[in-house]
Amino acid sequence: MTVKFSITVNGKPVEGETEDRTLLVQYLREDMRLTGTHVGCDTSQCGCCTVHIDGKPVKSCTILCAQVDGCEITTIEGLAKDGELHPMQNAFRENHALQCGFCTPGMVMSAIGIVDRHKDESLDEKTVRHELEGNICRCTGYHNIVKAILAASVTMNKNA
Repeated sequence: MTVKFSITVNGKPVEGETEDRTLLVQYLREDMRLTGTHVGCDTSQCGCCTVHIDGKPVKSCTILCAQVDGCEITTIEGLAKDGELHPMQNAFRENHALQCGFCTPGMVMSAIGIVDRHKDESLDEKTVRHELEGNICRCTGYHNIVKAILAASVTMNKNA
């Protein structure tokens, strides 16, 4: 059975039709060719597939395309504006918060959600580490990832 849906992806309206069992991550990667959203585990454990749905981070391997009808989706490809990296992307670059890069898109998308949820308070290392528990990086010890998120939170809160 196929389903039709209308979504906005990275600011552009998209009319889609796919099998009713198609996961959002599959549609983004295979149909839209937005391959920055990665599939890392197929069990919703690693967070590599995290995107924003209506401004909130969601693991796109846990949601069907039929469930996002009418929603606004932002992927890692939609963060940079006019050639300028998003403050979180820039902080990851400046703080050497990536190695192989496989988890990075999901980490960045999750990290933006962390900062957004805590915008009225000062973020600390303990909070960031706790909130990152749904994201797995197999290369680093998370130290620079946490550093990047804390640095970006300062910039993002200034710009808010």
